[in-house]
Amino acid sequence: MFFAKAVFCRVFQTAFRIALPVLPYREPEIIASCEKIGDVLRRENSRSVLIVTDNGIVRNGLLKPIETSLQASDISYVIYSDTNPNPTVQNVEDALCIYQRHNCSALIAIGGGSSIDCAKALGARVAYPKRTLRQLGGKLKVWRKLPTLIAIPTTAGTGSEVTVAALVTELDTHRKYALMSFPLIPRYAVLDAKLTYSLPAQLTATTGMDALTHAIEAYIGRSTSKETRSLALEAVKLIFDNIEKAYTNGNDHTARENMLHAAYKAGIAFSKSYVGYIHAIAHSLGGRYGTPHGLANAVITPYLLEAYGASVHKKLHRLGIAAGICTESDSHEVGAKKFIEAIKALNSKMNIPNKIPGIQKADITSLAKHAEKEANPLYPVPKLMSVKELERFYHEIADWSEK
Repeated sequence: MFFAKAVFCRVFQTAFRIALPVLPYREPEIIASCEKIGDVLRRENSRSVLIVTDNGIVRNGLLKPIETSLQASDISYVIYSDTNPNPTVQNVEDALCIYQRHNCSALIAIGGGSSIDCAKALGARVAYPKRTLRQLGGKLKVWRKLPTLIAIPTTAGTGSEVTVAALVTELDTHRKYALMSFPLIPRYAVLDAKLTYSLPAQLTATTGMDALTHAIEAYIGRSTSKETRSLALEAVKLIFDNIEKAYTNGNDHTARENMLHAAYKAGIAFSKSYVGYIHAIAHSLGGRYGTPHGLANAVITPYLLEAYGASVHKKLHRLGIAAGICTESDSHEVGAKKFIEAIKALNSKMNIPNKIPGIQKADITSLAKHAEKEANPLYPVPKLMSVKELERFYHEIADWSEK
């Protein structure tokens, strides 16, 4: 990377780190179970609500406790259930039409990060009916109050129920971008482990590794605080202690609950300390090919951590100690390598591949440009990289075995 650009990136990141204590970040109020949703919406004077979800949630009957609570509180509701795995601009616009047609005044998002992101982006469109999502995309473009939003994660991974970001995809351009503004943080979050019982093992694995990636990138970046470091360490410990249990036994309530809280803690950590190149690369793959976000993060993480080298050894060593992978007596380099190998082992045990199929060689430069544009200058990465340097990772993770 050119020296002048590197200096600009670091100055930009320093300014954000200095401003962190005064930024209007807030945490959602936690609701213990879906049974309380009706009471909360009555308190908010919301009499009509749009539920944003996907067809899998509907098929699995996970809406029943929500519907029961709304009916008991005499709150009308309508359902939008066509959210894509990577929510699209069209998803948001279709949901907006339903919201306006039924005169809704509140939103409930239930599902993985896709449904919650769709609802957050929808809330931004409700607040700014004359602006497009592209106009609202980027940093700090949304300042108006959004409709009351209750986020109900059914996966323990994205942390979207607590973050400032909503990711959407433009299908025509294959471009994935984020809206990042403080009003996008949901007003309430329901952390109910019972809702995650039906999550398939493979999604349990990839969404859990997504949460691990959030904690790692929040911890190794250069804009950490005492709070975010502590939350990241707690999240890493919870994930290493519980992800395999949740993967092998989906009805293990304690493991499921601990994973939900790990994702929540990691979500707060990366909302305040940001992520890095792992996410930037994953977002480019999601926008271009629809690659599931958790899968992409799980595959990419070991490659990036190895490439960061000595710049992250000390911090990875500390994460390894929290995870029970290494000890204080290990050198930073040895501890870091043990931690990276433990991530690879977790992936292997949960049948997560170490390559991603479908990446086209002709797309790599364009993908790397999107990743570099997203990451620089905002993400306080341990080591700055150029487009050319980022291209390397697409080659490393690509599965061209059938060609």
